[in-house]
Amino acid sequence: MKNLINTLRNIWRIEDLRVRILNTLGFILIYRLGSYIVLPGVNSEALAESHKGANEGIVGLINIFAGGAFSRASVFGLGIMPYISASIVIQLLGMALPYFRKLQMAGESGRTKINQITRFLTVIITMLQAPGYIATQITNKVGVVGDPSTFWYIQSVLILITGTLFVMWLGEKITDKGIGNGISLIIMIGIIARLPFAFVSEFGNRLGGEGGGLIMLLIEIVLLLLIIMGTILLVQGTRKIPVQFAKKIVGNKQYGGVRQYIPLKVNAAGVMPIIFAQAIMFIPLTIVGFSNSEALSGFVGTFSNHYGFWYNVVFALMIILFTYFYTAITVNPNQMAEDMKRNGGFVPGIKPGKKTAEFIDAVMSRITLPGSIFLALIAIIPAFAVKLNISQQFAQFYGGTSLLILVGVVLDTLQQIESHLLMRHYDGLMKTGRIKGRSSMSMTTA
Repeated sequence: MKNLINTLRNIWRIEDLRVRILNTLGFILIYRLGSYIVLPGVNSEALAESHKGANEGIVGLINIFAGGAFSRASVFGLGIMPYISASIVIQLLGMALPYFRKLQMAGESGRTKINQITRFLTVIITMLQAPGYIATQITNKVGVVGDPSTFWYIQSVLILITGTLFVMWLGEKITDKGIGNGISLIIMIGIIARLPFAFVSEFGNRLGGEGGGLIMLLIEIVLLLLIIMGTILLVQGTRKIPVQFAKKIVGNKQYGGVRQYIPLKVNAAGVMPIIFAQAIMFIPLTIVGFSNSEALSGFVGTFSNHYGFWYNVVFALMIILFTYFYTAITVNPNQMAEDMKRNGGFVPGIKPGKKTAEFIDAVMSRITLPGSIFLALIAIIPAFAVKLNISQQFAQFYGGTSLLILVGVVLDTLQQIESHLLMRHYDGLMKTGRIKGRSSMSMTTA
């Protein structure tokens, strides 16, 4: 406890770090206040009444990421998700089109151009999503909007577009003038904002109708902590490949001749496999939403129950497949082998060049299997939690995209704070210095 207090004092003593943390808190406060500002002309009480018990499936998932702004018809109702969608599209285009691939490899100028294209694509996606959001979440509810005129539609669409762009701007400002990755922090804050409500709901259930009392609630909390620990192991897990650099003597100084490591991540794909698999698994829910045909009740009905057995089996298999797919297109063993060869590095016992690339590829294939299985297990844990009579709101935090984002962003932010402390010769947040953010996992060569 004393060490923690001293660390907090050290954080406050560093002016640059103190200003960055205060800036981050200020930007987050603006985002949270904006998420409670309802669109003009919308009856918030009638909307809240119409959404009771309706936060399930894809609507519930989007609402978790938006911190409740989606169901409140806030000016930030679409949140940062259009920007995330645009980023994923640009990333996929970089794998398919040479133009985007060149931009990704063009350094700072390429990143600036990609950011501009991503912003324009965000506007287009928001323009397409806003009318659908208004039609499905606002105007189809009785008594929510008194007079949905053409002017009101246009006004609401423009406000939603502006709100998304403002949230995107807040995220960029947090990255520039705050601490951590701004976009990721905004998503994390949206998720955390729902946690107290979910916990209170579960607390009420255990003391009321669900039974079990405080003992069952404590067991649930212990299980949640164990799952978080396992997720941390997954996020931070690496397989270190030793790399020896050739010794060079320039003047009176010696360069190289030391052993370094390439840290290959057990889960190199991150949360992307879950996002891709979830997008495909939501297709049956979309079909159900647009069709009332009883002929669809068998197959579509089975795969519309995201807490059902077959849904989760297929979901887990798809995550494993997407993990291999995404790892294959994001980790390039040939490029890593070429970079090592260019810098005079080699893996002991392995010939530089093609043999090194084959060795790295073989290691990645072996560590991706347990990583993908563990990722799939984390993704389907909420279904097991629901079977144990844990409320669906609270069960969402037992795994899936929400938990992975929470763990990844928290570790990344703590790693940045620790780097500021260590730069100024203060003790880090952990005496061992083992906090590793996502950025620290990349390969570095001297």
